[in-house]
Amino acid sequence: MQSTLYYAPSNSRHFALPWKSPKTPTSRNSHLSSKTLTLNNSLRTQITYELEGDVNDGLESSNPAQLPIAIRRYGKVSRFFWDGNRVKLLSIDGFGGAGASFCFNLDKVVEVSSLAFRNFFIPKQVSENYMGYVKWKFLHRVFSSALQVLATQAMFRAMGIGHSHSLPSAAAFNWVLKDGLGRLSRCIYTASLASAFDTNLKRVRFSTSLLFTLSIGVELLTPLFPQHFLLLASLANIAKQMSLACYIATSSAIHRSFAIADNLAEVSAKSQIQSVCFDNLGLMLAAALNMLLKNNQRLQAGLPFIVYPFFSAVDLCGIYQGLKHVHLQTLTKDRLEIILDAWIAIRHVPSPEEVSKEEDFNFIWSKGKEPWRIRIGCLNPKGQLPKLSMMTMQYVGDKDYYFVCMEIFYRRLARTREQGILLCLREGACTADIIKGLLQACYVRKALRSSSWESMMKASDFSDLILKEWFKLIKDSKQRAQLEFGPLKEQMVAVGWAIKNILLNTEEQARYSYIDD
Repeated sequence: MQSTLYYAPSNSRHFALPWKSPKTPTSRNSHLSSKTLTLNNSLRTQITYELEGDVNDGLESSNPAQLPIAIRRYGKVSRFFWDGNRVKLLSIDGFGGAGASFCFNLDKVVEVSSLAFRNFFIPKQVSENYMGYVKWKFLHRVFSSALQVLATQAMFRAMGIGHSHSLPSAAAFNWVLKDGLGRLSRCIYTASLASAFDTNLKRVRFSTSLLFTLSIGVELLTPLFPQHFLLLASLANIAKQMSLACYIATSSAIHRSFAIADNLAEVSAKSQIQSVCFDNLGLMLAAALNMLLKNNQRLQAGLPFIVYPFFSAVDLCGIYQGLKHVHLQTLTKDRLEIILDAWIAIRHVPSPEEVSKEEDFNFIWSKGKEPWRIRIGCLNPKGQLPKLSMMTMQYVGDKDYYFVCMEIFYRRLARTREQGILLCLREGACTADIIKGLLQACYVRKALRSSSWESMMKASDFSDLILKEWFKLIKDSKQRAQLEFGPLKEQMVAVGWAIKNILLNTEEQARYSYIDD
């Protein structure tokens, strides 16, 4: 337990002092030099000659002498005193101290209670945005827990209606089978999307939360279709297991963003306490609704369909708003791109909080709608511009750890043909190379969005003039990126970005090798 001063709490303490007895004094206590001092006498002599004169005077009186050390814990202020024989810890704020007269103080009770409540639920050292996150987490967990209770009741009702003539073992088999399918899908999902948990943490977290809410809706439908219980329950459980896998995988990164004193374990432990308490409140809410409608079985059966729209909306709103209070300091391609665009525009590096407000994490398919999208990876033979790609790779040297090129890509749904910018990284490229390469690509994108380049890009193939202008743009943008890397790096460190590593997904981790023939 942390406090203003680390100590073993008690109203009174004896301290075994390790130091030796002081040198023989020359004043009124000179007779002690000819005696073998006991521990009590030695302690008293040591304190007597190290304190001021008013403390020595207090030794002879009934009032203990004050020592210049005070302790504040849970709103209570205590101070160390010396009574001539031992050190005592007594309250000095008139609230619950030893020897203090009892006087009920409502304000003090509220203060102590609020501090005790905060210390029980909230870690000691966390960032300022943590309280906002916990408030929205409260709404999310309470209403999500209540929905899960109602969904479980619905599935039990479906099993009772659809299998009233069946053996209990058949119902148990269906339950175990749907859990087994869910766990198998969870393993497959986790293995296929492992890198996205770091690079697209918020987007994946919210998307799977939406999937979890929809799965509860499917479970609520099981009483209406009891003959399809196994199918509906299995589909719902698959979605819930995928959401659970994402929740577990991303929780540590979210907790680390709040732990400003490397107290990750404490933040995680407090998070578990919060989840248990909030979930229990959700259980109580669902139980209270059932008790209110226990005399009306028809209305009780329709209760889940009545509250589901409202509860699910509050649940998703709590998740969405809570993620807005999560300010991740780690760099990904998307966050770094936001930083570099701001740097190019106003020579300012936004803080993690500012970038968090601009991050788009609603849905996975909402990404990449802007023109001239920048991609990190390897050149796709089906999407290349033949002449430009050939000449770009031909001019790559043995000292280059990246190159920038144009590419063609097709949107998944509309299948429209669009042009983008590709950043290819070489094996051995470090974090500085990635930052400089992406900065150069951002400068290239800014130039390509101008009216002069838009007219040239309409040509089916590149003429010699366009190629000449392209390579001039590549050269100028690379020089600017190299010159600005130093000041950019300093500002990024100053505002709190962790630039040691950049998190890239599986596709972005592709590298090329240089072959000098």
